[in-house]
Amino acid sequence: MVRKTLIAGNWKMNGLLEDGLALAKDVALEAKKRGYKNCEFLVCPPFTLLSTVKKALRGSKVALGAQDCHTATSGAHTGDVSPQMLKDLGCSYVIVGHSERRANHHETSALVCQKAESAHAAGLKAIICIGETESERDSGKTIAVCQKQIKESVPSDATAQNTVIAYEPVWAIGTGKTPTVADVAEVHGAIRAAISQKLGKAVASQMRILYGGSVKPSNAAQLLSLKDVDGGLIGGASLKASDFMGIADAVCQK
Repeated sequence: MVRKTLIAGNWKMNGLLEDGLALAKDVALEAKKRGYKNCEFLVCPPFTLLSTVKKALRGSKVALGAQDCHTATSGAHTGDVSPQMLKDLGCSYVIVGHSERRANHHETSALVCQKAESAHAAGLKAIICIGETESERDSGKTIAVCQKQIKESVPSDATAQNTVIAYEPVWAIGTGKTPTVADVAEVHGAIRAAISQKLGKAVASQMRILYGGSVKPSNAAQLLSLKDVDGGLIGGASLKASDFMGIADAVCQK
């Protein structure tokens, strides 16, 4: 199985209805114009825009995803959204374990694992985020931290069909800082080895591993064309269709 490049946009807490509609339409139009056959596109807007963006993407090859989900299917969880609700709305992906959720909402790897399991049960593909902080990096713990997060965050039912891993060094998210190409290659290789240890070589060879953290059109070719990098989870650059598609232009082929 050839790993198909995934260019995913995480809009985070950005966009009102008019902005979100315009951005989704632009992404859908530009993706259609390019007609890349070896790339898959995904946008993950905030909950308030999911329905609007779904309509804007209709008929395009851009998938819809959410930025988080609860572990339960329903119940007394005020302010939360279940994977089943996301599936019902038209989502095919959901991000779990983003570093901002881990830090701001104190989410543990055990909880991230439960969310991924619930997403799988609802028929969603889980994008499981991992990555080290700057202090962990400075202490030489990058590989150990990422391997531990793979071990604890990835459920045993994970397959290449229902799971994507996103490596995002916390210190590089929205900072303009990026690791070296050699660093990214080393960490992604270690992540694939950790997946192999947990799920077996066959699954590891097919599972996509994205890189995220200050990816932009100018550095996308270097970062996303590495052997064990299968696309990007794009933050700030996903808020402009020209930047988002510029990243795709650097790595996708017709």
